[in-house]
Amino acid sequence: MTKAKIYYHDIGDYLSREEKLAIIKKSRSIANIQWQTLTPNEHGDWLNLRNDTFSSFIPIGDKEVKLSNTFFISKYSRGIATARDHFCWNFSESLLETNINKIISFYNEQCKEYHNAKKENAEINVDTFINYDSTKITWNRGFKQDLERQTYFNYSKDNIYKGLYRPFCKQNIYFAKELNDMTYQMPKIFPTKDHKNLVICVSGIGVNKDFSALITDAVPDLQIQANGQCFPLYYYEEQVAPTHGTLFDMPQEKGYICRDAISDFILERAKKQYGKNVTKENIFYYVYGFLHSPKYSETFASDLKKMLPRLPLVEDVRDFWTFSNAGRKLASLHLNYELGIRNYELKDGLIDYLQPKKVETVYGMAAESEMQYYVPRHFKLYEVEKMRFPSKEQKDTIIYNSGITIKNIPLIAYQYVVNGKSAIEWIMERYRITTHPESGIVNNPNDWALEANKPRYILDLLLNVINLSVQTVDIVQSLPEVKFEE
Repeated sequence: MTKAKIYYHDIGDYLSREEKLAIIKKSRSIANIQWQTLTPNEHGDWLNLRNDTFSSFIPIGDKEVKLSNTFFISKYSRGIATARDHFCWNFSESLLETNINKIISFYNEQCKEYHNAKKENAEINVDTFINYDSTKITWNRGFKQDLERQTYFNYSKDNIYKGLYRPFCKQNIYFAKELNDMTYQMPKIFPTKDHKNLVICVSGIGVNKDFSALITDAVPDLQIQANGQCFPLYYYEEQVAPTHGTLFDMPQEKGYICRDAISDFILERAKKQYGKNVTKENIFYYVYGFLHSPKYSETFASDLKKMLPRLPLVEDVRDFWTFSNAGRKLASLHLNYELGIRNYELKDGLIDYLQPKKVETVYGMAAESEMQYYVPRHFKLYEVEKMRFPSKEQKDTIIYNSGITIKNIPLIAYQYVVNGKSAIEWIMERYRITTHPESGIVNNPNDWALEANKPRYILDLLLNVINLSVQTVDIVQSLPEVKFEE
């Protein structure tokens, strides 16, 4: 039998359909295309072959075989998948409350009517009985199962959290198992809105995006990183009955016991290698720092698309502390991006020119005597509909709204990419007014600023993210150069 040969040509990433067809048309014939013969490796990989060195590193986590020799124990989780984001997420807390009460009221009404009808006719089918009015509800398998079990829902304001919907984009979320399709282990990571935690979210397996990591202290959506996994600093166990606990338990909060999610295994390994003063928190930030290593993400790009990260403990103790301290600095930037990062000193400085009618925010140097600063009382000046670049090629300027333009943005800021897009462009994409086509629900980022009584919130957010992007690139470029075996 003759074995088939597979020929492959990489046409390039991130091209449109028209651009791909134009390249093929230009070749005129398949004979003019440079083909590569593909042969699978032992893992069955035809493209993006894995690096054997990767398998020698320590897994960041593993649930399949419950390994103990990992960085994190098995309490990590995917982000929240609501299956009805337009109902369960919103910039406006009051509108979110309205939307949730609407969907709960309609569901409960349907549940009551269905079971009353079921008494008259046991053959009634739930799929044909329910009302699919998308302005009032989004049905899925979970909702239908709850309805058949005659489970009624109740609204609770305690379920409204501040969550992270996309990178650097916080919204209000109704976080409740009955309204969210999949909560995974997030209730153990953020059991109530008062319980504090940090999670490192990493790219999911099998996604067509370059690997990245992002830390958050808020309930994350599943798509913070495309189909990603979130590794927490802590997890919480609900205290069923009063106990004396053990000497090693952390302080109890409102009926929960806080426990470390960093494994004892990795702590002992790190202490043996780097000294007794290493803590689990040091290791947590080491992970965050190391995951930002360009050499790591480039060398193991293929592996990171197929598997969760595996990490080495670097040989040089100085490199361990450099990565850990860098991870702590990066975490501070990425967690505190709302808290005036734009006021931190940059190499190029940051000057605002604000005038009552025509507002221009300039990112660059200016003499102190030229500085003018004016904060109008009205929110309208800072409202945003959709930010844009003057053209696709001109990214040093962002048109914020009809009265505000941001100029002289350092292009290096766009090198900070998370989940396939620069942090700046995440802000531009998410902070715009949208209307869900089926339900008619409006999601307006200006509502967040209005309810927080911060007229400049979105403008300051954009300036902060520009600033933190520059600082992130600086930190990443200063990370130790790690040599990986071929």
